[in-house]
Amino acid sequence: MSTRRTIREYPFDMHDISVSEQYHRLQRDEPMSRVQLPFGEPAWLATKYADVKLVMTDPRFSRELAQGLDQPRMRRQQMGDGIMGMDPPDHSRLRRLVGKAFTARRMERMRDGVRELVHRLIDDVVARGDTADLVEDLARPLPVTVICDLLGVPREDHGIFREWTQALVSDATAKGDVLDVYGDQLDGYIADLVARRREDPTDDLLGALVYARDAGDKLSENELISIAGAGLLTGGVETVSSALPSFVYTLLTHPEELAALRAEPELIPTAVEELLRYVPINTAAMFARYATVDVRVGDVVVRAGDPVLPALHAANRDPEVFADPDRIDLRRSPNPHLAFGHGPHHCIGAQLARLELREALQAVLERFPDLRLADGPEGVKWEFGVIVRGPSLLRVAW
Repeated sequence: MSTRRTIREYPFDMHDISVSEQYHRLQRDEPMSRVQLPFGEPAWLATKYADVKLVMTDPRFSRELAQGLDQPRMRRQQMGDGIMGMDPPDHSRLRRLVGKAFTARRMERMRDGVRELVHRLIDDVVARGDTADLVEDLARPLPVTVICDLLGVPREDHGIFREWTQALVSDATAKGDVLDVYGDQLDGYIADLVARRREDPTDDLLGALVYARDAGDKLSENELISIAGAGLLTGGVETVSSALPSFVYTLLTHPEELAALRAEPELIPTAVEELLRYVPINTAAMFARYATVDVRVGDVVVRAGDPVLPALHAANRDPEVFADPDRIDLRRSPNPHLAFGHGPHHCIGAQLARLELREALQAVLERFPDLRLADGPEGVKWEFGVIVRGPSLLRVAW
């Protein structure tokens, strides 16, 4: 049986995309520790790979139970969790419906369009001069355009979607009333799109979800709006817009790995997997799972009703799973990283994110053989939001 332990302030110190040494110490000395996020109740923090996987897969841990509780979080405002706040079987039902849009076959059909978009964005960058902000000019417009096209959002409205997603996912300082307004605006916009799809059916993802709602009553109206809005849009945009500049920064500050990748571009797929493992995309562990009964995790017993935060980026540096975990190995295989989560809530858009990251990274390496940080590492500005972390300004030159 465990006793209550020292409660540490969390997240741990962050300066860039490094992983705090505190995670290594905890993995070694206290794999299940007690932490306090800026808001919400204290929680257990799982740092070992095996424990993280257990918490994310064992049905004795619930996301649904977290709804309505003072769950650990980065922002004062409690936001609706949508599909992330559900357990099977409801979660499984919705995931099956949405999963039809993210099959390997459909992702392959999208490859040429994503590649064309990446090169078009780079063409615009090159036309403006010999320096650019990789965040604003490539990393943000790429996933917004891809997801909006998937949902059938008109091009003229992509800008407002970028504003909504950045506020809802990235800005930890946004006030509650602002978030309420943005959330209502997003829901209202999606509801309007849904109404249009009913009048004029389409074969895009939103059209398919509307059909599932109306033909088989497989979705409630609120579920449909939540999945299309906060679920797919915010989840599908900010991961890529944070990961891409983080990957480029990592390679530019690891010249040997960058040179190896330039020499062997066929390593791009395994390089993306290794960068997903190595680079922490999340600000902190989040989406606490609540124990429904007493559960032993490692050397502690998590009591029924206690929340546990699975630290994905700590698990991705667990030396029991990854040899030399603090070194980048672009050939690492197998690479069972948890960057996209694990179990029932594994990121449903993971394959789309991989597609975008591979195409974008390959294009950047091809188009900019002399790419460098315009202002050195010290000129990069970092953002640590409510969910994602990464550069908010990454000026590059060529």
